[in-house]
Amino acid sequence: MSLNFPLLLVIAVAVSGLLALVDLLFFAPRRKAAIAAYGSQVAEPDQAVVDRLNKEPVLIEYGKSFFPVLAIVLVLRSFIVEPFQIPSGSMRPTLEVGDFILVNKFAYGIRLPVLDTKIIPIGDPQRGDVMVFRYPSDPQVNYIKRVIGLPGDRIRYSSTKRLYINDKLVAETLLGQEPASLGTAELFTEKLGKVEHMIRKEMGRYRMEPGKEWVVPAGHYFMMGDNRDNSNDSRYWNDPKIPKDLLGMVPDQNIVGKAFAIWMTWPDPKLKNLPSFSRDRLIH
Repeated sequence: MSLNFPLLLVIAVAVSGLLALVDLLFFAPRRKAAIAAYGSQVAEPDQAVVDRLNKEPVLIEYGKSFFPVLAIVLVLRSFIVEPFQIPSGSMRPTLEVGDFILVNKFAYGIRLPVLDTKIIPIGDPQRGDVMVFRYPSDPQVNYIKRVIGLPGDRIRYSSTKRLYINDKLVAETLLGQEPASLGTAELFTEKLGKVEHMIRKEMGRYRMEPGKEWVVPAGHYFMMGDNRDNSNDSRYWNDPKIPKDLLGMVPDQNIVGKAFAIWMTWPDPKLKNLPSFSRDRLIH
């Protein structure tokens, strides 16, 4: 079972904050009264005795120590920026396995932690954004893909691996080739709105049924990986629990935030090498 880290963090902040409040309202006044009573009984108070009377219970001490740190982490992670590590190659060549990225949590509105309810609208995802979201079939799992379709868009991905949005062919330019698992992969630049980025296609892989189209419902988004033939994205999701007209769509309430920077790369999970900062850059 996967851990719900945001929920655990909220609980930790609540418990440590409650301990700090209990100390402020109950234990601290008792300690102060005990020290005052002791001082009235002796001419020269012993500092060791004063320190012992003023000593906080261990649980209270830990609660008060952790509360400000946990509260700061909660605010930063929930409302400002959250770090993630890229676990797969679905976003190559934009993002590589092991890239550590930063995600802007307020780009698409301020949301309550755990509940993910938007309380302050700020902006909406734009075509071409690299977005982190909770996988519709398993909200405990975070995915990262590129926003292809906005509400109301008609999306088509042809058998020749060309992308059409609202019946218009998306412009792409061939950059070169590289070796792939099934022969050769071609690298292209693609322009989505104002965003120009790189995509990768493996010429030996064919997964898409020709002529399949999607219409993006209101409040939803159509997502694709830049590594077009190695990405589990909106084109392929199939969940019998989700209505057919919503299959492949990411609802607004599943949005986590906009990925905006790579700050470190550490591709070796066995930690046999040191992390690298050579790929540090803004994400486009």
